[in-house]
Amino acid sequence: MIRVLLVLFSLTFSLILGGCTSTPQPIHLTFWQGVNPPANRAVLNRLVDQFNRSQNQVFVDSIYAGQPDQQIPKILTAVVGNSPPDLLWFSPMITGRLVELGAIRPLDDWLKDSPILSELDPALLSTMQYAGKTWSVPLGVNNIALYYRPSLFAQAGITKLPETWAELKEIAQKLAQTEGQKGIFLPFGKGEFTVFVWLPFLWSAGGDLVTGDRPTLNTPPAISALQFWQDLVKSGAAMLSQPERGYEEDNFFAGRVAMQISGSWALNFISSKVKDFGVIPLPRAQAPATAIGGENLFIFRTTPERERAAWQFVEFVASHTFQTQWAVETGYLPTNLRSQQSAKYQEYIQQNPQISIFLNQMSAGRSRPLIPNYPRLSNSLGRAIESVLALRQTPAQALAIAQDSLD
Repeated sequence: MIRVLLVLFSLTFSLILGGCTSTPQPIHLTFWQGVNPPANRAVLNRLVDQFNRSQNQVFVDSIYAGQPDQQIPKILTAVVGNSPPDLLWFSPMITGRLVELGAIRPLDDWLKDSPILSELDPALLSTMQYAGKTWSVPLGVNNIALYYRPSLFAQAGITKLPETWAELKEIAQKLAQTEGQKGIFLPFGKGEFTVFVWLPFLWSAGGDLVTGDRPTLNTPPAISALQFWQDLVKSGAAMLSQPERGYEEDNFFAGRVAMQISGSWALNFISSKVKDFGVIPLPRAQAPATAIGGENLFIFRTTPERERAAWQFVEFVASHTFQTQWAVETGYLPTNLRSQQSAKYQEYIQQNPQISIFLNQMSAGRSRPLIPNYPRLSNSLGRAIESVLALRQTPAQALAIAQDSLD
């Protein structure tokens, strides 16, 4: 009996002691992302694992949820069904819609006390803010410039690179005089990629897409920018892509086109396929301009505890450690100023000097509007661009129809 009582006492004491010293279970967070290509996705997942191993309070489960057009129905269904993920990787253009649904949490209260605020590239604030509040933090950023083939320029006797629209048109026409070759490759179709590539031409001409939250498409700068693209097609200087495939570089690699507009995301891929290429800023009408792309992190409304845990991961993503490794391994531009200035990233720039073109023009970059109805605006504008490039309508006609539809 004494031995039994001693055993029971020992077990009870061990349980009490164990209960007093047990480690709290980590909070498990769901993170939806659509990172592509798979090599970039593998980089992200390794960095997520690094975060999970760095502490024992928060565990992030990175889930590939498909490409953006596949994700939107899932996201909206999850919000309506009150079962959203904790974290979302997505283009900032979804901001207005998520705010309208009351689905995401503003981040200003945490951001003002966070060290990442002073380290964040200020050019990215336009991708984060809507209606006077901050709703997301960039995970990866890019912008677009003009890729060209130096050997084809040399064969055509071109020694000066284009800086203005007039010079770009003249050079593109001269390059197109070689049989089987066009001067520049333009995206064709009504999709978002076509709109994204055309927008810097609108901004360079002094135009904008919206006034307040209202679309303003039918304007002199928009007509001028669309007329420039149509003139390139009419003159025979431009090759149009297959519908909705303006991001493909096969014709550029094969020398069938001498110039193509693309982004920093393509730099590693292009350099692996061809060594004869260079990068310059987009030629301007009035002022330099480029379109800022990439994806941000959003925190969904769940519980205060889960939201705070999600912010811990967001701070990790915005840190110079994450951003340096992400940029070097994927070709994205680092969003963190310390990362941009780090020895490791400076070494990467020395090995890939063209990346400095994209970094230097960030200050001239702009984000697409974050308004709730941006998808409808983009669709109407995309249809106008498609009609103009197909030579079915003049820019003024196409933009008037788009404006009337949106009104």
